[in-house]
Amino acid sequence: MVGLGRQGDGGGRADGAGGAGSGVARPMVRVARVLPGALIAFGVVFNLLTPPSFTGSPFFSAAPLIAAPLFTLRATALTGALAVLAVFVLQITSGVGWKVEAMTELATVLTVSGLALLINRVVRRSGEQLASARGIAEAAQRAVLPKPAERIGGLHVSVRYEAAQADAFIGGDLYAVQDTPYGVRLAVGDVRGKGLGAVEAVAVVLGAFREAADTEPTLEALAQRLERALAREGTRRDSLDVVEGFTTCVLGEIPPGASVLRLLNRGHPEPLLLHGGGEVAVLAPAEPALPLGMGDLGGWPDLVQEWPFPAGTTLLLYTDGLTEARDGAGDFYDPAARLRGRIFPGPQALLSALSNDVRRHTGGGATDDMALLAVERPGERQPERRRTVPVVPRGDVT
Repeated sequence: MVGLGRQGDGGGRADGAGGAGSGVARPMVRVARVLPGALIAFGVVFNLLTPPSFTGSPFFSAAPLIAAPLFTLRATALTGALAVLAVFVLQITSGVGWKVEAMTELATVLTVSGLALLINRVVRRSGEQLASARGIAEAAQRAVLPKPAERIGGLHVSVRYEAAQADAFIGGDLYAVQDTPYGVRLAVGDVRGKGLGAVEAVAVVLGAFREAADTEPTLEALAQRLERALAREGTRRDSLDVVEGFTTCVLGEIPPGASVLRLLNRGHPEPLLLHGGGEVAVLAPAEPALPLGMGDLGGWPDLVQEWPFPAGTTLLLYTDGLTEARDGAGDFYDPAARLRGRIFPGPQALLSALSNDVRRHTGGGATDDMALLAVERPGERQPERRRTVPVVPRGDVT
C-alpha cells in the first residue's frame, strides 16, 4: 500500500488540473528548446567534416521547424535566418556557392524557414484561443461548482474536483455544502452522461438544492424537490435526457448542536466515516434506492439514516470516479481499505493525499470524473485553521 498523507501531499486545486505526466513534460520541453541551435551547430560540423557530396541541409531545415511551435515569432525568424546564413557561408567557403545544387539547397532552407514562420503564427493563434476557452471553462466551474468556505456552521470543509479529460474543468459530478436553519446540509452526486447535457443537469440539481435546502424541513422533502426539478426541466430542455437520465446522489444533514449525521442515499456510492483513531466505517444504506430522475418507475418512501458524528470525525463523500479507478491489473480502488489506519490533520490533507494515491493507483490514467467532499467536526480545543503536517513516516510505502 502506498502511504497516504506523506509530506508533500498537501494542497491542490479542486478542478484536478495537473497530471502525473506534467513533471516529465517540462524536461522534454527544455530539451526541445535547445534543439534548434544544436541542429544548426551539428549541421555546420557535419558539412566541415564530410566530403562535398554530403550535405547538412536536413539539419538546417529542421531547426526552424522545431523552433516554430516553441519559440516566439522573432526567435523563430532568427533561427531561420541563422540556418540560411550557415548554409550560405558554408557554400561560399567551399567554393560551390553558385552551383545549381547549392542554390537548390539554399532555396529549400529558405522556404522551410518561411513555412516555420507561418506555423508559428498558427500555433500562437490556437494557443490564444485555447487560453480563452480555458478561462471560460474556469469561470463556468466557479459559477456552477463554487468552492465552499473552509469553515461552515462550525465544521471544517474541503472539496476537490478532478476531471478525467485533459484540460476539462467540469463534468457530470457535483457537490454542495450549505448552512441552513436545519443545520449544515450537503450533497454529492453524479449525473448520468457526459458533455454539456451532463453539465446542464448539474446546474439544475445544484440550483434546486440551493433553493430547497433552506426551506424544506426534512431530507425526504429535499429529495422530492430535486426529483421534481429534474422532471420539470427535462420536459423543457431537449439537452436533458428525460427518458434515461438520472442522478445518483447522497444528501446529508448535520443538525446544529447535535453530534449526529443524517444521510439519504439515492443509488450513490456509500460515504465513509473516518474516526480520529484511524477507524473507517462504511455508511451503507439499509435499503437500496433508485437515483433521482427515475420516479416514473415507481414511488417509494425515502429512508433517512442517522449515525453518530462525534468531535474529531470526518465524513467523506465521493463519486464513482474514485471507486471505479483501476490499476494496471484491473483492480478497483478501495477507499475504505486504503484509508483504514491512516490519520490526517484535516479534510484538505485527506483529499489531497487521497487524490494523489488514486493517481498512483491508476498510473495517472483516470477514466472518469471524481468529486470529493470531506466534512470534519473539530474537537473542542482544535483551532479553526490547522497546519498540515506529515502524518505517515517518509519511508512508509509498501
